[in-house]
Amino acid sequence: MIALAAVALLLWQLRTVLVLLFGAVVMGTIFRAIAEPMSKHLRLPDGVAVLVSVLLIIGILAGVGWLLGQQISAQTDALTQALPAALGRVDQWLGGFGLSHPFQTWLAQLHSNGGTLVSRFGSWLSSASSGVANFLIVFFGGAFLASEPRFYRTGAIKLIPEAKRGVFAQAMDESEHALRLWLKGELIAMLVIGTMTGAGLWLLGVQSWLVLGILAGFFEFIPFAGPILSAIPGVLIALVQSPQLALWTGLMYVFVQHSEAYLIQPIIQQYAVDVPAVVLLFSLLAFAVLFGPIGILFAAPLSVVSFVMVKRLYVIEALDTATPIPGEEKG
Repeated sequence: MIALAAVALLLWQLRTVLVLLFGAVVMGTIFRAIAEPMSKHLRLPDGVAVLVSVLLIIGILAGVGWLLGQQISAQTDALTQALPAALGRVDQWLGGFGLSHPFQTWLAQLHSNGGTLVSRFGSWLSSASSGVANFLIVFFGGAFLASEPRFYRTGAIKLIPEAKRGVFAQAMDESEHALRLWLKGELIAMLVIGTMTGAGLWLLGVQSWLVLGILAGFFEFIPFAGPILSAIPGVLIALVQSPQLALWTGLMYVFVQHSEAYLIQPIIQQYAVDVPAVVLLFSLLAFAVLFGPIGILFAAPLSVVSFVMVKRLYVIEALDTATPIPGEEKG
C-alpha cells in the first residue's frame, strides 16, 4: 500500500514530464504518417524517410515563424498607436446605449499598473522560454520515437505483466490507429478553417489576412478555446482600421466556427475518428486542471487515446461488455 502511494505521488510529481512524453508520441505519429508513404512509394529507407519528414516540418515551421514574425513586427506599432483611439470610439458607441466607458477605465488601470506589468515581464519571458524548451523536447523526442517505433513499443509492453501484454499491445495498436485518424481529420479541419478565415478577412479588407488565417488554422488544434484565441488578434487588427470593421470581423469568425461545428466537422468525421463533444469538453477541463496550459494543448489527442484505452482495457476486458472502438470501422 505504501509502495502504491509512493508510485502515485511520483507520477503526480512527474505529470508534466508525462504530458511532454505523450506530446512526443503525437509528434512521432505525425512524423511516421508523413514518412511511411515516402518509404512505400519512393522506396526510401525508413530512417531517411523519417529524416525527410522531420526536415519538412522544420521547413514549414520556419516559414510560418518567419511570416508571423514579419507581420507581428509590422502590426505592433500600428496597434500601439491606433488601439487607444479605436477603443475610445467603441466607448463612445457603447455610451449611446447608456453604458459606461469600460475601455477607458481599463486603459486607465493599465496605465496606473504599468510598474506591475513591467515587473511581471520577467516571469512572462521565463514562461515563454520554458514553452520553447518544452516544444523542442517534444519535437526531437518525437523524432527519436519515430526513428525506432518498434524498439520503444516493445519496451513499453515489457513493463506490463506477461498475461496482459497481448491485450495491452492491442490497446496500443488501436490507440495509434485512432490517433492517426484524429490527426488526419484535424489536419483537414485546420486547412479548411485557415482558408475560410483568411479568405473572409481578405474580402473584408482586414490587414494581415494571410497571417491571421494561418493562426486560425493552427489554433483549430486546441478544442473550444482555439477559435476564441484566433479571433482576438483578428478583431484587434480590424479595430485599428475601424470599429465597424471589427464588428464585421467578429461576425465572420462566428460564422466560420458555426460552419465548422455544424457542417465541416460532421463531414470530416465520416472519414476520421470522433470523440463525443461532452467527453472532449470535460477532458479539456480535467487536463487543464491537472497539467496546466500544456494540458489544454494536448487535450484532444489525450482524450482520443484515453477514450480508446478505457473502452479496450476497462469496458471490454474488465467489464466484459461489447463496445465499438473509435476508428475500428474506418480501418
